[in-house]
Amino acid sequence: MDERDDVLQNRLIELFSRSTLLMEIFKRARGLGPFPYYIGAGCLVQTVWNELTGREPGYGIYDIDIIYYDGEDLSYGAEDRMIAAGHILFAGLPLPVDLKNQARVHLWYRDKFGIELTPYASLEDAIDSWPTTVTSLGARLGSDGDWQIYAPFGLGDLFQLILRPNKALISEDVYLYKTQKWKNKWPELTVVPWGQ
Repeated sequence: MDERDDVLQNRLIELFSRSTLLMEIFKRARGLGPFPYYIGAGCLVQTVWNELTGREPGYGIYDIDIIYYDGEDLSYGAEDRMIAAGHILFAGLPLPVDLKNQARVHLWYRDKFGIELTPYASLEDAIDSWPTTVTSLGARLGSDGDWQIYAPFGLGDLFQLILRPNKALISEDVYLYKTQKWKNKWPELTVVPWGQ
């Protein structure tokens, strides 16, 4: 990580630390073990956008995405038990928590999105394929207080309010749909055209 990335990561952690909601989620998420996990994408990115655009901290955040990785049991039942445990772990929060085992995404992705997906080898492998450079972001807070931030495309676009496609998995239509939805809520965002 270069000096600029280090500065942006420290700024990101500061923003997360000031969010009462996110800190409650980060602390409770420690109970997801023994599986590796990240809080991902939307709620993290939107927290930053809200800060940078002067909006209320929770503006535009409708759920919390948490991913975990259990490559040993790919059954629906195992994921369903984890979701049930998550309902207890995150009970009382003002937003629903969407918990998904990234090791089994390939089992349902084709039926839902019409795209054959190679199984993810790790959580990082999954995040690498998320739709934009800014939403390819995961974070967790260890019990020792150390932060783990995974941002394969860096944090520059996030703090510059730039939406840029990550073409690893999505189509142009999906990119246009997602960016238009976000642009309607945060008109300050700059959308990089698909072809650039």
